[in-house]
Amino acid sequence: MVESNIKRHLVIIGGAEDKEGDCQILRDFVRRAGGTKAYIVILTAATELPREVGENYIRVFGRLGAENTRIIDTETREDASSSTALEAINKATGIFFTGGDQARIINILKDTEIDVAIHKRFSEGVIIAGTSAGAAVMPDVMIVEGDSETHPRIEAVNMGPGLGFLPGVVIDQHFSQRGRLGRLISALILEPAVLGFGIDENTAMIVTDDQIEVIGQGAVTIVDESEATYNNAGEILKDEPLAICGAKLHILPNGFKFNLKTRQPILNNGSAVNVSVPAGSTST
Repeated sequence: MVESNIKRHLVIIGGAEDKEGDCQILRDFVRRAGGTKAYIVILTAATELPREVGENYIRVFGRLGAENTRIIDTETREDASSSTALEAINKATGIFFTGGDQARIINILKDTEIDVAIHKRFSEGVIIAGTSAGAAVMPDVMIVEGDSETHPRIEAVNMGPGLGFLPGVVIDQHFSQRGRLGRLISALILEPAVLGFGIDENTAMIVTDDQIEVIGQGAVTIVDESEATYNNAGEILKDEPLAICGAKLHILPNGFKFNLKTRQPILNNGSAVNVSVPAGSTST
């Protein structure tokens, strides 16, 4: 069997990305989607203002040279079986999920014909992007809602099914702006995942197969609990604080990379970082 050379691309944006200036993140998405020849589909299921939000992205993408764009507005699950919507997905070179409420995306799209079609296109190499709520749905298990500016607690976060483009991780957005480290750690301990990604506003992680590159003004905070030595999740009551020992923390700004397989950061000069924890010590 010949091994496929198709690369799978995701652009996962922490929200509030620049739409008026250089538009670094959206520019990168348009370029990867085909540049001036791109056919971009904008999915507005997350927002209650689909026309307003969708037309704003059409304006931005058009200014960057991608004039062949269209909005898919799915207000109900029945809309997710529309033949015109499915035709647009099958023609797309880039698919973009707007912000809003991530629960709306799941309630309207998950396990529908559009969901199946998008995953098929993703497997064929079409780039998928999402901002804010559109970023939250990228894992197989997502943060539905939760408390910001809190220490880790069992009740700090509610989890639910995501769309599964990047399984086995947890993603949070608007990260440093809303003080969400506590809820990311809570989600990571409560779910069967070992990597948590907190993405700042106007910042994105570009995922190409097993490698992540950070672009934008902020940073991506990575919590790696794969070698954690202890947590007390199985010992505490619901209103008691969570503890975790031996987890690793990486903060990666623009230009830095991360390997999902090795769970190692890569400096912007291309060299890998050895982040093994010495015997007898812990890091948080």
